[in-house]
Amino acid sequence: MQTTFDERNWLAWLVKVRILILTLLFAIEYAVAQFSPAPLPIRLFGATILFWYSLSLFYVLLLSFWREHRLQAALQVLTDLVLVSLVVHETGGWDSSLNFLYPLVIIVASVLLPRVWAGLIAALAFILYGTVLELNYYGVVPSYCSTHPGVKTLQAIIFVNLFAFLAVAYLAGLLTSKLRQVGVQLKDTSGALESLQALHENIIHSISSGLITTGLDGHITLVNAAAARMLDRSAAQLAGLPVQQLFMDPLPSVDSPPTHAEVPHAQVHHAEVRCDTPTKFRKTLRVRVSSLTVPEREPLGFVYAFDDLTEIRRLEREVRIQDRLAAVGRLAAAIAHEIRNPLTSIAGSVSMLSNVPEMNEDHRRLLDIVTRESQRLNAIITDFLAYSRTKQYHFDKVDLIPLVDDTLTLMEHRMAAEKTGITIERRFIVRHAPVFADGDRIKQVFWNLCENAVRAMKDGGTLTVAVEFLKEDCQVAITDTGMGMTPQQIEKIFEPFQSNFEGGTGLGLALVYQIVQAHEGKIWARSKPGQGSTFILRLRRIEDERMQLEEERAGSNRTAAAAAKPLPSLAAAAGGRSRG
Repeated sequence: MQTTFDERNWLAWLVKVRILILTLLFAIEYAVAQFSPAPLPIRLFGATILFWYSLSLFYVLLLSFWREHRLQAALQVLTDLVLVSLVVHETGGWDSSLNFLYPLVIIVASVLLPRVWAGLIAALAFILYGTVLELNYYGVVPSYCSTHPGVKTLQAIIFVNLFAFLAVAYLAGLLTSKLRQVGVQLKDTSGALESLQALHENIIHSISSGLITTGLDGHITLVNAAAARMLDRSAAQLAGLPVQQLFMDPLPSVDSPPTHAEVPHAQVHHAEVRCDTPTKFRKTLRVRVSSLTVPEREPLGFVYAFDDLTEIRRLEREVRIQDRLAAVGRLAAAIAHEIRNPLTSIAGSVSMLSNVPEMNEDHRRLLDIVTRESQRLNAIITDFLAYSRTKQYHFDKVDLIPLVDDTLTLMEHRMAAEKTGITIERRFIVRHAPVFADGDRIKQVFWNLCENAVRAMKDGGTLTVAVEFLKEDCQVAITDTGMGMTPQQIEKIFEPFQSNFEGGTGLGLALVYQIVQAHEGKIWARSKPGQGSTFILRLRRIEDERMQLEEERAGSNRTAAAAAKPLPSLAAAAGGRSRG
């Protein structure tokens, strides 16, 4: 395919060069005929040039539909040789200055055709040139010569041109052969270079770490597949952007570019940075930067390699939160039991004192305050105990859409009754969101999250709840337009006693987190001060086949439990699927 492509290009180039040379020849010979008495048959010469033009145009058309380029090259060389002989005859035979066209045709033949063709064309050129001179010398055809050399001079002219033609054929063939060898070597070298470049590109795009290269000005020049995937953008979108624009935190820098002697030991600096992807999902990346250097040259730019630490940092935060929650839970359980007993005695004593007739209004008002505070303290202790106790979960196939819709319906009635100015917007991207969960507990999660969102919007706003599928998860996003939170508040939002609302115990979101962890789900918050907050809950969704399998498994467990236990405990066996 490559050879055919080269021959086609050479043939197209030959047509262009031929037309240019014919134009110059006609112009020069016409000018010479006007200012010299040479017997040039201008009409015959013009007709020959015009016929040559027509052949060139025909060859252009022939090139577009005839694929035998080798035959076309031979045909063009032979017709050019005949027409050169005709032009030499018309411009004076042995007096013609256009016999240099023969070597040009020989050179073209050596380029377009195999090497043996150069010798054949040289021999044919000698025969045609000698025939033209002999026919002119003996008057067989009309002669346009201005001189009449002798026989020996004529023979000398013929044989000098013979040796010239043969020498041109030999040198052109040798040079063309060398050029073809160099071309083959160049193709082989180019192929090896392309293979090496492809290998390097495959290596760069196959590594799991993200890789970005920039120029000295910090603009991105190369992005591998892992980097594009981590940043949730395509390589085309990232190309040319300032690398610092992609991250929220300052990137590490190479303080002092290494010299030539330091290239093998170039310093690598690293740091953890955050970035917001186009999906508004914030990621944490570990970035390492080093100079992009080439031996014996100055640094060309910088190389940024980074790894995604988002999931690792999330798990670390969850472990820290779970450790804190466990410690607080144990402490709350111990304190709650110790406080509740004296609190009950205090409440009973206050109740008895309130019935004493000798007490005045001030005393009764003080007793009312004591009673209310005792009740509030009892409610807090009840929440502590609810948080610290091991909970029983009844897992089953549930659809999140009805649970969310029921919660929002209750919230709408409440908002309308209280005239809070809050509107609720549903964005259910899917019709069904099947999960394996405890429906009552998950509804409690939705209620607590919506309750917090409503409390955050004191002056009214919009509560938006979106339900959609994200890969293998069902995602529920609850967004408010309230006052938002600081990064410090987000960091501790699921820890106990972190309430941002007046009168709150700070256990609502801690319970939410506890329930979500029991469901092996994920929950996190996104927020900025003054821009509202979004709480995102993800639970693993189940397909129809999985639902049927779970139902069959649960049914067989219930049957086995009922068969294994006596009749009096049958009611207890019905809850065999519960787990803590």
